[in-house]
Amino acid sequence: MTITVFEHPLSPYAQKVKLALHFKGLPFSVEQPMGSSDVEAFMAASPRGEVPVLQHDSISLYDSAVIGAYIDETWPEPALLPEAPAARARIRLVEDAMDTHFEGNTWGLGEIRVFGRASGTEADRICAFAEAEIRGWYRWLAGQLSEEGWFNGADYGWGDICVVPFVNGAGRFDIAPKTGTPLADWLTRVNDRKDVQTVTAEAQAAELDPDMMRAALEAGFKREYRDHRLEWMVRAGGLDVVASGIAADNIRFNGPFA
Repeated sequence: MTITVFEHPLSPYAQKVKLALHFKGLPFSVEQPMGSSDVEAFMAASPRGEVPVLQHDSISLYDSAVIGAYIDETWPEPALLPEAPAARARIRLVEDAMDTHFEGNTWGLGEIRVFGRASGTEADRICAFAEAEIRGWYRWLAGQLSEEGWFNGADYGWGDICVVPFVNGAGRFDIAPKTGTPLADWLTRVNDRKDVQTVTAEAQAAELDPDMMRAALEAGFKREYRDHRLEWMVRAGGLDVVASGIAADNIRFNGPFA
């Protein structure tokens, strides 16, 4: 059995996959597509051109939610999700909220603070919008914690794996849960786990250099504006950011898969 994860360590979606594999105790290797000797295989497996991709022997899958379900169904013990269907459904709703609504904010902050798509008062306004949105999501997340203090129910599991990369990602921009709140207490507990520390350290070591990223945009690197990201930028008042990116041809959208 061989398991390979195509990833970038900063991707919260890739972090979800790695945390699930760690949870199962499964050995795996990682590759970054830009440094891979098999870029064609990556693109064939991920028609959106996004990480993560899971390769398990002859199987190749993309999308962290699909990969997470595959991992849990292929290696059912220990279970990532609780047994009750209603509890599983609730966790999947939390996952969807993090993958789309929450992620739009941290992605948008990266567009401004790392990739420099806005400056001055426009950048300040968009970043303030992101912080307010994240604070709102923190209030919502606090209400999703179980009586035991986990998103997965009685103990750590997929529900927590689906949240921690995104909350830690917001911490990159100094927007952490307020100290002393149930959400901050949960974050302390989950970040004390060895597997979470490993994945978080990998992300920190891969932090992007703004000067390099802005030069990459000028050289033709394209950031993907998926539906929830485009919606977020419009809501944040960043229509000029989108228009400028289209004019410079350094943002991309997905068409039909080949």
